[in-house]
Amino acid sequence: MSTITTKDGTEIYYKDWGSKDAQPIVFHHGWPLSADDWDNQMLYFLGQGYRVIAHDRRGHGRSMQTATGNEMDTYAADVIELAKALDLRNAIHIGHSTGGGEVAHYVARAEPGRVAKAVLIGAVPPIMVKSEKNPGGLPIEVFDGFRAALVANRAQFYIDVPAGPFYGYNREGAKVSQGVIDNWWRQGMMGGTKAHYDCIKAFSETDFTEDLKTIEVPVLVMHGTDDQIVPYADSAPLAVKLLKNGTLKSYEGLPHGMCTTHPEVVNPDLLAFIKG
Repeated sequence: MSTITTKDGTEIYYKDWGSKDAQPIVFHHGWPLSADDWDNQMLYFLGQGYRVIAHDRRGHGRSMQTATGNEMDTYAADVIELAKALDLRNAIHIGHSTGGGEVAHYVARAEPGRVAKAVLIGAVPPIMVKSEKNPGGLPIEVFDGFRAALVANRAQFYIDVPAGPFYGYNREGAKVSQGVIDNWWRQGMMGGTKAHYDCIKAFSETDFTEDLKTIEVPVLVMHGTDDQIVPYADSAPLAVKLLKNGTLKSYEGLPHGMCTTHPEVVNPDLLAFIKG
């Protein structure tokens, strides 16, 4: 397996396909998944001539099951080390959900020349949890519920999430794929329970406002209006207002996991943005 070892001794697994001379596209997965969640997009963009890279966030997938460092500052630092190790320049960074937060946190800190553009898909910025500053956010009790369900029966929780709100399979008339549900469960159960527990705080309570304000490169913000995990109204429209060079693209009725359920819609839009 391809891995790098970070300064704190953590092994981070990654995939790196395509010509090293091609423009790199780096994919950042959501909680509690792995690089495998990007299979469709990686094959698509490899076929378009790009170099495609995806890593398993620390504590997730095939990366080391870390007890510490499971927060956004360290996630971004890990990406900085990965970009340096692979000598990634002029890269496109695409993040889904928690991975969108990781992209925002990384791009705001990246060395000049490393990043050309970024994409946030169903992403957690600016901030998910409800507060006086963010009255439209989700109450902390929602995330406490995630933690309680993970502790009580992680294996069942990781069936209930994809079988229900993640892909919109709880909606009337939804075309349910058991394979997609099983693959979500498989990816989730590969990771470490401590890292996944900690990551709930990272994705729900990190405030990305200053990151978004700092980013200079073009950013595409893509979001389904029927996202039941990261509600549309308190995320995408607010994030794009904070960006200096942001574009919002909304998808009527599409769910949180739209990269998996509707790749034929998402992929061409990503390609158009990258080429534009």
